[in-house]
Amino acid sequence: MKFYPYKRLNRPVTLRVTSVSLKLPDGSRDRLDTSSFSTPKRTVALGVAQHEDWVTARIALSATLPPGATDADAPWSEVRVLAVLTDGDTNVRTSVDLTQDGPDSKEWSGTIDVRRDDHAGRASLAVHAVATVDDIPGRAITETDGDWKIDTTAEEPLEGLALDVKQTGFSKSAREWLRPYADVPWIVDASGRLPLVMINTDVEGFSDLLDGETGGMENKVHELLLSQMATDVWTAVFHSAIGDLEVEPDGSPVFPTDWRGEVLRDMLPDVVPGFRPEDALRQVQRRRTGDAGWVELQTRIHYAAVRRAGARQSLTNMLRALQRNNREDLP
Repeated sequence: MKFYPYKRLNRPVTLRVTSVSLKLPDGSRDRLDTSSFSTPKRTVALGVAQHEDWVTARIALSATLPPGATDADAPWSEVRVLAVLTDGDTNVRTSVDLTQDGPDSKEWSGTIDVRRDDHAGRASLAVHAVATVDDIPGRAITETDGDWKIDTTAEEPLEGLALDVKQTGFSKSAREWLRPYADVPWIVDASGRLPLVMINTDVEGFSDLLDGETGGMENKVHELLLSQMATDVWTAVFHSAIGDLEVEPDGSPVFPTDWRGEVLRDMLPDVVPGFRPEDALRQVQRRRTGDAGWVELQTRIHYAAVRRAGARQSLTNMLRALQRNNREDLP
């Protein structure tokens, strides 16, 4: 634990990556899919587009300061918010100022460029809020409580959404709530500390298929099943996160502080595109509790879940494998 001889905020900055693009040698830019970054795992995978010759990556950021950071009566002034990229292997350190979205906003945004030649593998990205405290400028008043990892070679953000996965036979499970679902291969429970995925071992061969990677067509089936499960998980956790929001006195919904808040911040840009996170949350809450618009929003929620599950790539890989098998079977 660190001690500071001045007042600080006791809550961290929340950092999100909102978009990633690569600058190629010809000067063009390739905007990467949202599957290239994972908010729950705080990871950006710059190898997702499989460009071997990208020059720089531009990462768009959004940071939320905790309450009290910009209050008029705060014990500091001249608040600045800095995004800092560090690489211990190459001793490179890059920092940029983020810009406050509005005079009274807790949201700050901006971009930081990652030069490929400056990094050998993984770099760390953090955000620091600094201010003038007791007439001393540049004092840190809060920061992110965990770094994002910027992986210059990985083709996917490692692990994605953190899950608790368990296997059991549903029909005779000690968890009585599972027994009515004995005819389904998996079920998602998003009510706990982490989303729980229960695999039904009563489905013959299903558990072996998920556990093993034997290569060939079975590997592609394995991949497709995982993407389908991931789609169900993302859909379930979104509905869980949006279903029990705290509301401020003026009726504005508040982002949860656990994984539910991270899920909402990650998915809302695809569910309600073109809005800032707080405005998007209000839009969804209004539709969910109002008289109209919630049913129509289900398509966008499913779309956001499918993108994060990587379902398109899994299906493409499966279809290519089938085509290869068909060609090999021709006389």
